[in-house]
Amino acid sequence: MTVNLIRPTDVPAGHRRTVRVDVTIPRPATVPALFRAAARLLAANGLYQGDYVPDVFDREMCIPHALRPMSIVAALKQASTGDHRADSLLADEAIARLALRLNDGPQWGDIFSLEAHVDEWGDVEGRTTESAVAVLYAAADAAEVAA
Repeated sequence: MTVNLIRPTDVPAGHRRTVRVDVTIPRPATVPALFRAAARLLAANGLYQGDYVPDVFDREMCIPHALRPMSIVAALKQASTGDHRADSLLADEAIARLALRLNDGPQWGDIFSLEAHVDEWGDVEGRTTESAVAVLYAAADAAEVAA
């Protein structure tokens, strides 16, 4: 028997059924968009003061890494690639711009020093998620003005 469905959610009895649709959310393509995406990610998950995410080897937690609190560097990488450990040129550029905005800037200009500088800023005792989100939004606004 062949059933012609007029709409994908219609069935012959007149009932409706749930249709699963996979939607790929586009990744940010510019530095300001990446700052805003990372800010939203931090606002939703929280700021982690430490190395990227808590319990990175999943010894105590079974929550996906993308849903855990994360550091600013991890949030930038997660927003640009979908993985908090993966490198991308866009994330590296955003980390570099943010590092130069924070305090007096890093001592060295390599990406590891830039990441460490941003992480050190985020790891200051008393630093809140709200302050990290505010800095990311301010960096996004400044990057748009510069462009």
